[in-house]
Amino acid sequence: MKKIFGLLASLAVLAVMVSSCSKMGDDVSFDETFLYGKWQSGTLFYKYASDHSGKTWDVADDVTEEEAMNFTWELVNAEFTHIYVTELSADGTKASIPKVYTVTTLTATSLIYEDDYGKIYSFSKVD
Repeated sequence: MKKIFGLLASLAVLAVMVSSCSKMGDDVSFDETFLYGKWQSGTLFYKYASDHSGKTWDVADDVTEEEAMNFTWELVNAEFTHIYVTELSADGTKASIPKVYTVTTLTATSLIYEDDYGKIYSFSKVD
């Protein structure tokens, strides 16, 4: 009887612990207005506009802001999604490619997010 009671008590504690765990981003939110503007990490740039459009370029690849790749973005709590539209073939077929990140820091001057594989991206605001 003591073993059954001990087992039930352990299961109850485990159930409470599991149900109280949440993924980063479920209960954390950031002010998206801090995103608006130009961000830099080394030679890589991202620019986020208030209409949820954006562009990215890397000057190491000899790409300028005028030649940048366009995308749309969305920030919900800490979930940060970039959606790139690319042409798949010569006939003009297009595909939307989402990339989802988790924001860990967003201030007026610092943006840090990571992907599902643990790669961390760190940017400083330049504009």
